[in-house]
Amino acid sequence: MNRPTLPHHPLNLSRQSRAAPYTLTLSPDAGERAAVADDLALLGLRKLRFDLTLTPIGKTDWRLDGKLGATVVQPCVATLAPVTTRLDVTVMRQYLANLPEPTADELEVPEDDSLEPLPQNLDLAMVMIEALALALPDYPRAPDAPEAASVQIVPPGAGPLSDDDTKPLAGLAALRDKLKKGDE
Repeated sequence: MNRPTLPHHPLNLSRQSRAAPYTLTLSPDAGERAAVADDLALLGLRKLRFDLTLTPIGKTDWRLDGKLGATVVQPCVATLAPVTTRLDVTVMRQYLANLPEPTADELEVPEDDSLEPLPQNLDLAMVMIEALALALPDYPRAPDAPEAASVQIVPPGAGPLSDDDTKPLAGLAALRDKLKKGDE
């Protein structure tokens, strides 16, 4: 049995006309959606559509604007029951020929996370899959899932901590009283 493969839609940007924006709609078939669902550990991917426009900027750069729509099925974090979520997100990327390389001092995520280096070939399907992965709910919960339980773990012979015990300044009043007793 052949395993479905991920969709691919490579576009050679250096051969793309810069006279006008390039518009495209990607709608993977059932086999490609199954491969995407498998790649992203989803229970199912019922719908997936990516409407995009690539607009030339200056002599070398490109801007991608798109709308991603999908219906995903994920396991509930509490019960593993299927949770269906409808996603509608806006996608924007800028592909720059002269994107400065980050230095060793720049360990933080830049403020503008839409900037990317200009590739020779841009796989628009991979942009779609990345946008889908970023839009997925981190902790999907079924409507009937129980609330998170509180757990107390204590070493043998010790009592559980109270809220007052976890406050950083909770012991200062007792210390103050102890010091006053010592002065008398």
